[in-house]
Amino acid sequence: MLITGARGFIGRDLLRRLPRSGVRVRALLREPAEGAWDEAVICRLGAEAVADRVVEDVATVFHLAGIAHTWGRAREMSALYRTVNVKGTAALVEAAARVGVRRFVFFSSVKAVRDPGEECIDESVTDWPADPYGRSKREAEEIVLEAGARSGMRVCVLRPTLVYGAGVKGNLLRMMEMIDRRRFPPPPRVDNRRSMVYVGDLAEAALLAARETRANGRTYIVSDTVPVSTREIYQWMCGALGRSAPRWGVPVGMLRAVAAVGEGIGRATGRAMPLNREVLGRLLGSACYRSDRIRRELGWRPARTLRDALPEMVAAYRDRA
Repeated sequence: MLITGARGFIGRDLLRRLPRSGVRVRALLREPAEGAWDEAVICRLGAEAVADRVVEDVATVFHLAGIAHTWGRAREMSALYRTVNVKGTAALVEAAARVGVRRFVFFSSVKAVRDPGEECIDESVTDWPADPYGRSKREAEEIVLEAGARSGMRVCVLRPTLVYGAGVKGNLLRMMEMIDRRRFPPPPRVDNRRSMVYVGDLAEAALLAARETRANGRTYIVSDTVPVSTREIYQWMCGALGRSAPRWGVPVGMLRAVAAVGEGIGRATGRAMPLNREVLGRLLGSACYRSDRIRRELGWRPARTLRDALPEMVAAYRDRA
């Protein structure tokens, strides 16, 4: 069994759940490191060819490694997304097909299709995304599915929504830190809907996709059943941090005015401000996705919610502080 991205947030959780009886776990790493695997191979996906030895004697590949949706200069980031997310995935899946790997599970993203706006969408929406990150993930998906159809290797594409759990990084960790430091004013009640998934539930979905023949050639959104609003996330985080959530919220008009100022400063200085129009869109906008297909076809059921996972997330945050 081979796993890429084994040192990441999702990869570490998946490693803990992999069946270990009689199965050797090999990690593909960009540089030497210690971890809960039996062996490691070094390969810089996208920057070098994937040798047959990387995937030899491997029955299943879980491909998590990639460049995440980060913010930087558009041209530079677009080139990096293509190098790692597209070329790296292509090299790995071609090597896997060449040596006879039987199963290949690719971790993509819901960003591989257009923004849902105020809809709650499922896999029937096939419109391409506008941003370079999403396009790179969509291109990689098509490469994986085509390689499976051509070679007979069983392949499955997973599109996780925003992933949470102990040790999470990114926007959820920043939000938790800012609330804890009393630097995150209460957001307004706009009743937006944001889909999320617990890291352990995502790992279980991946194991299920590898086991079930019905998953072959399929693409699945992986998400909790009930989306949450930014205001709910804020209130639950306050409670988990031992703080009282204010009853008031910052007016939407005021946030828009501050975001417009941040946008102007960012253009003038070339540096992203803490609040600009894009950040405001993520804060107040919706990103709702339906996971009916994986629940119907594979019987997957999410076991956790953000609200009940927040105490362990806060404990991990405190441990790192």
